[in-house]
Amino acid sequence: MIPENLMYTKSHEWILVEGQTATMGITQFAQEQLGDLTFIELPEIGREFTAGEEIGSVESVKAAGEIYAPASGQVTEVNITLEASPELVNQDPYGQGWFIRFAITDLPSDLLSAQSYADHVTSEAH
Repeated sequence: MIPENLMYTKSHEWILVEGQTATMGITQFAQEQLGDLTFIELPEIGREFTAGEEIGSVESVKAAGEIYAPASGQVTEVNITLEASPELVNQDPYGQGWFIRFAITDLPSDLLSAQSYADHVTSEAH
């Protein structure tokens, strides 16, 4: 259930790279750990950030957590649908539940493949 065409971070964000643009969100595993999401704070369009920087937060009925940038870049689009419907992340984390799109300025070399991310999740579960 981990899409092969995405890359992942150890902090459970996914990133889809298409040329110099990327789309990101949180993984199925992350949304399952959080439970039903109730609020999502996303960065503003135009904000510049570096890989690993906190760029937002999520709140659920069970917990709250930070969203970290999987790469460096500048926000070009925000999924405003999530303001009114944060449950989209629970329903479709790799589709309608995407968080932001951004112009990539630096792509870290430590992003994980789908298999490496699956191994990481398995190791965290033990």
